[in-house]
Amino acid sequence: MSMKIQIAFNGAAGRMGQRLVAMGSADHALKIVAGVDWAKSPAQGKDIGDLAGVGTLGVPLTAEIPPEVRVDTLIDFSTPEGTMSILKTCIDRKIPLVVATTGHTLEQKQEILAAAHQIPVLFSPNMSLVVNVLFELTRVASRVLRDKGFDVEIIERHHRFKKDSPSGTALQFARIVQEEMGQTHLQHGREGLLGERPSHEIGVHAVRGGDNVGEHTVVFTTLGETLELVHKGHSRDSYALGALAAAKFLVAKRAGSYKMEDVLGIGE
Repeated sequence: MSMKIQIAFNGAAGRMGQRLVAMGSADHALKIVAGVDWAKSPAQGKDIGDLAGVGTLGVPLTAEIPPEVRVDTLIDFSTPEGTMSILKTCIDRKIPLVVATTGHTLEQKQEILAAAHQIPVLFSPNMSLVVNVLFELTRVASRVLRDKGFDVEIIERHHRFKKDSPSGTALQFARIVQEEMGQTHLQHGREGLLGERPSHEIGVHAVRGGDNVGEHTVVFTTLGETLELVHKGHSRDSYALGALAAAKFLVAKRAGSYKMEDVLGIGE
């Protein structure tokens, strides 16, 4: 029988961290060996399986990866500060890193990408396998509809607890459209007498409410017709599944920067 992949989670006490623990514990290819979270978390020292509601796993929540524990791959689903604290550990211990956290500053993003010179890093604004297919479809639609009089608007909906807006995923959709169609300005919401809509902008709208896991709609519209590309997340499990797939993909890879397209085998 082949050896199990020894996996660790950063942000293990969070909502997504708990789903990763639950789904990772059910994956026969994985062995969870560490769960890390903020040193002041009230859950410190508790079993991460108990926290996730799947029963005791014999892995206590810790502030750092225990030095004696060998880790083959690590998923960070925490906060920007959490990412930066685990990044150094991963570089020092040569642990392949999946960053699924959003909301980083430009400087933090550059630091994460710079780590790819030393370790394998997969840094994606969205871990859902289907969203990453939609990125590719958005690229195709943008390329085909360029210079044909189409306006593009992006609408995203998330639960009331989400801290950053617009979502990193919405911004990624906007970047793809800009690369292919050339718009220079992102218009975040609209209010007042703004005049007619200029063609050089993409409208980006963030809706917040309830327990919405995440919806993204990319609207291509012109005089006479509209194309909408829509993704709706039904549960957080889609993000956890994608992150686990990414973590398995990174094991034994060379140092470098990887994308979800690599995991899926799509794109250029």
